[in-house]
Amino acid sequence: MAENLHPSQLYQHLQMYTCARWSFWGSLAVSCGLLFLGATQKPESKPWILGASVGVLEVGRRHRQTAKLLQESLGDIDRASRVNFQAWARANTQPTAQLALTVGSIDVNWKPENLITDPVEYIQKKQKHVALVGGTGDGKSTFTQYLSSKIGGRVVVYDSDAKPDDWSWLDQKDVIGRKGNFKAIDTAMGNDLKTLEELVELRGEGGDNAIAGRERFMIAEEFPILVDECDNAATWIKRHAKRGRRYQQFICALAQNDTAENFGLQGDKDTLYSCFCLVRLGQFGRDYARTKLKDPRLEQWLKAGGKKRFMVDDCPCELDLSNWGTTAIATPETSSGEDKVQSQPTAMNEFEQFILDWGQQHPGEVLKAAALSRATRLFDNMQPDEIRIFFVSMADRGLGEVEGSGAKLGWRWSR
Repeated sequence: MAENLHPSQLYQHLQMYTCARWSFWGSLAVSCGLLFLGATQKPESKPWILGASVGVLEVGRRHRQTAKLLQESLGDIDRASRVNFQAWARANTQPTAQLALTVGSIDVNWKPENLITDPVEYIQKKQKHVALVGGTGDGKSTFTQYLSSKIGGRVVVYDSDAKPDDWSWLDQKDVIGRKGNFKAIDTAMGNDLKTLEELVELRGEGGDNAIAGRERFMIAEEFPILVDECDNAATWIKRHAKRGRRYQQFICALAQNDTAENFGLQGDKDTLYSCFCLVRLGQFGRDYARTKLKDPRLEQWLKAGGKKRFMVDDCPCELDLSNWGTTAIATPETSSGEDKVQSQPTAMNEFEQFILDWGQQHPGEVLKAAALSRATRLFDNMQPDEIRIFFVSMADRGLGEVEGSGAKLGWRWSR
């Protein structure tokens, strides 16, 4: 009977089954109520109440029989549905499959056509300044430190929150504002404006050769705070944005929002977009892909890559900085004195690292997407299918193995 049912008939059968089941329980309750009532009535009325109780009970029995027949029919449909889904899931979630797991039309091996892997080269070709946008923990400081080591020229940093070991490779007199010294930053920015005027005069008199060797790359951390604390900050960014490139005075300003106001450019949004390369990290990059570029596939690609994937203008970028600036970790030795072989790759995003750490702490246990969401807030904004993408991707790279299929797919650590 199940295979001959049209979807509309199936819906009717479900309604009939629900009504019959509740009718049975209702009849049983009414019958019991009548029997209780009959026990308290006069003898001459008891036969009538007993008869009514038996009649109601008989109606309930027939409805129960109807519910049983419908349940058998619907049970066949449910079993067929489960078998078909399991067959589909096995075909689409094999660890070695090229399209291991998809969310909508997104697969784990998809890459954007305009992907860039060297943002420094991109920025230098554009000959623009840099506006870096990201939230707390998105890696703004790491990216600027990487950028400063690659961009060339003298690097000057305005950072009121710099720790003693930050910017250690720079001349420390060029790291200005430690311990919240905004007065030093304001004075230095005023001197930068004077330097820019000098370079304008020099170039006007002797051409580009007259300013050779005077190239600078200036980094302003948390620029909205500098605008509030330093009188010269707003003028500093406007003058350098419009004239600094010609005199090789490039700037990088950091903020937690990509509005012109956050960069001290109130009412001058065109300057932000025409004079700066906008680097959007974390959620800002994903929001830009979804709302401005209207590309949900790109949004999912950015999310799957964690901190190593971000947007540079309209171009997606993939650059792993998780191990940048750190020394190599010594390889531990086994008890036999031999080097222990590490199967863990050096490039992993924060989501994969958490999964791997959990697996190594719980060897042999299968990790499911739902359990992972409950264990940490890191995966709060992810759907279960997106988490399973990480499971399959890690298994394909030899990091653990997957078990089960479809909604029951899980991951466990294996050496």
